[in-house]
Amino acid sequence: MRRVHMTAWAGALMTALLTGCAGQAQRGAGADIEKAMAGAHRSEANRARDVYRHPRETLSFFGVRPDSSVVEIWPGGGWYTEILAPALRDKGRYYAAHFHVTEKSPKYMGPARANFLKMMAAKPEVYDRVTVTSLDAPVETGIAPRGSADIVLTFRNVHNWTAAKNDEAMFKAFYDALKPGGTLGVVEHRAAPGTPLEQQIKTGYMTEAYVTWLAEKAGFRLAGRSEVNANPKDTKDHPAGVWTLPPTYRLKDQDREKYRAIGESDRMTLKFVKPAS
Repeated sequence: MRRVHMTAWAGALMTALLTGCAGQAQRGAGADIEKAMAGAHRSEANRARDVYRHPRETLSFFGVRPDSSVVEIWPGGGWYTEILAPALRDKGRYYAAHFHVTEKSPKYMGPARANFLKMMAAKPEVYDRVTVTSLDAPVETGIAPRGSADIVLTFRNVHNWTAAKNDEAMFKAFYDALKPGGTLGVVEHRAAPGTPLEQQIKTGYMTEAYVTWLAEKAGFRLAGRSEVNANPKDTKDHPAGVWTLPPTYRLKDQDREKYRAIGESDRMTLKFVKPAS
């Protein structure tokens, strides 16, 4: 009886210790993210959007740690780069998989990538260890060494790929870059369930069901959902789709205060995992 009792006690102690270590590690990761968020290198315009984008909670939900190898997909102007690059600089690895620019690329992509590289060069003390790669699946998919990344992250991009009819190829590129057991984190404008695909493309709001289908078709399994980026004020019926709202304000001054009061879009926050076997 004593042996059984001690075995059960030891198992309970081990569980408690592992849980405590995991909690401490997560709190430590959160501290690194907060330090990066508070850095003087961040622009005031980007810092003002923290209230809508919830970077600490979002990155913690996706399991980003200081020693993680992270690929961010299409970082655009570098909003999340300002946080991820310093948070991962000392112990981790950050790949910025930016636009793959060719003569056939949309006109905005070349200047956007050039401005991103300019930002990198202006502050080497923050960005000198960032690895910039390119992505336009299926043509260019070398976002990181195959099977090397702990985490792939994409923020508000899926509607672009669906419109370009290469969303399935993009998700396959994410799958190939991740280690077995690695995480794909997706934040995307959220449509009402049952919204037709053409309407999703037109408005920029995607359904959770469609995004989940894309991920599962690539081989991922859904591992969790978070409502950290939800916005119940967003009615999703705006004249210029999601681009009506801040930060885009496509209608410019028309009803600007109305849309400012709504805030940024309602967003899904989904965590997928590449099976370990």
